[in-house]
Amino acid sequence: MTTFKREFNFNVNIIEVVARNVRKYRKIAGITQEQLALDIGVSNDFLRRFESTFGKEGMSLNTLYKISVVLDVTMDKFFEE
Repeated sequence: MTTFKREFNFNVNIIEVVARNVRKYRKIAGITQEQLALDIGVSNDFLRRFESTFGKEGMSLNTLYKISVVLDVTMDKFFEE
């Protein structure tokens, strides 16, 4: 079986996209950073850094899932550019 390198266009700024969308949907829901942080079990400082540095802080998939539940947004919405 022959394998070959396939080419894909990966968005190198996808975490920034996710961070912007978390902030967007949080604001649409009318929830503060403090409340969201409390609801998902992270520090307010962590959530503030994630949103304000546009993802340079990073976030686990589990945390993103919790955010999607609290904001009642499907996870795919966080990846929309």
